[in-house]
Amino acid sequence: MPSQFPHGFVWGAATAAYQIEGAVHADGRTPSIWDTFSHTPGKVLGGDTGDVADDHYHHWRQDIRLMSGLGLGAYRFSVSWPRVQPTGRGRASRAGLDFYRRLVDELLAHGIQPVLTLYHWDLPQELEDAGGWPERETAHRFADYARLVAEALGDRVPEWATLNEPWCSAFLGYAAGVHAPGRTDEAGALRAAHHLNLAHGLGAQALRATLPRGARVAVVLNPNAVRARSTSAEDADARRRIDALSNRIFTGPMLHGAYPDDLLADTAGITDWSFVRDGDTHTIRQPLDWLGINYYTPSVVSAATGEPPSAGPTAYPGAQGVAFHQPPGKQTAMGWTVDPSGLYDLLMRFCNEVPGLPLAITENGAAYEDRPDIQGAVHDPERVNYLHAHLQTLLRALADGADVWGYFAWSLLDNFEWAYGYSKRFGLVYVDYATLERTPKTSARWYREVIRSGQLATGVPRFS
Repeated sequence: MPSQFPHGFVWGAATAAYQIEGAVHADGRTPSIWDTFSHTPGKVLGGDTGDVADDHYHHWRQDIRLMSGLGLGAYRFSVSWPRVQPTGRGRASRAGLDFYRRLVDELLAHGIQPVLTLYHWDLPQELEDAGGWPERETAHRFADYARLVAEALGDRVPEWATLNEPWCSAFLGYAAGVHAPGRTDEAGALRAAHHLNLAHGLGAQALRATLPRGARVAVVLNPNAVRARSTSAEDADARRRIDALSNRIFTGPMLHGAYPDDLLADTAGITDWSFVRDGDTHTIRQPLDWLGINYYTPSVVSAATGEPPSAGPTAYPGAQGVAFHQPPGKQTAMGWTVDPSGLYDLLMRFCNEVPGLPLAITENGAAYEDRPDIQGAVHDPERVNYLHAHLQTLLRALADGADVWGYFAWSLLDNFEWAYGYSKRFGLVYVDYATLERTPKTSARWYREVIRSGQLATGVPRFS
């Protein structure tokens, strides 16, 4: 196994606006669906909200100094739509854009490349009140928003992604109801998935019409490394169904210009897909300069046996009769199995499916029960081992021909972990939520050494 990463390989870390920024009422920002959802009793663990989070809106200079101390070559962040365009329509907020101008300028002053994601789940509440992602109009509003941000930041941001994990937006938000806006409508979730796809296509067109030559446009997905529990035909079909709903519902139109026939057949009892208009899939299939892949853990599925599953909300419309199983192995604090082989499978899948399309690992990391010791240091050897194992797998994929240009650890900071509130910590940097003091963990020091050397030591990680 090689231990050296390619020359010019980009090392970064990632965050999302609602998870870190706080300052939810500052400078004209209006509520997003996550503000509304987190303030709804019973939706978020402990009643936590993103009102303050890491207060990155006021600590951004300190946070960039932390990035510089880590040696990061790039920082992937998202723009808060309701901060930039409070109503989701019309003119941009100058104060909102100025925050991101200052952020980007400071990143560049520290030699850190900004990688901007336009949408990481914080839809302006006013657009949700008008129907949200199940409504076609939302996709057009997104394209207008993309143009506004590109006009403001296009001269200094080289890397752009339209959406982050549209599967979560559509199916956790509109089918299972465990993410904002908390709706449980299977047909509406499928409509939302299509309009997110359309938003990507329209947004990519708006970016390309606005950005200077040389800027790169991408999308970030969380493809599911789905595995059948056995070699039976029934389990293989269960895997096919989940692969269609997790992966090909987005990669079909985005990469190949069509929805998969089996997906349409599986969901025919829920919707007739009449919301897909002539020309939509052509619009969705925009040329990509790279594809972002977020990976944490694989899924294992089988055909369900015994009693039929309950009729409660599901994130997989049309996949009744499929059972999910915990993969074997050690688990993170999220209950997710640590299995880097799923990352290898996904990288090689896209390498073969879309040869010539560069890839980036835009999120990869783990939550553990991090606590300061008596001296205030935060030791997280489990996270070091997790990252080390996944970087080993990345080296294997690179050796086997995968075209991966960068790796972004999730996350730079402990933050608001969506429906889990502040109970789960993914950060390389520990955040004391009472004082907002930042403390780099052992994993941050280990990652800094990997970045400095450009290689991965063999054997047991140095700081484990």
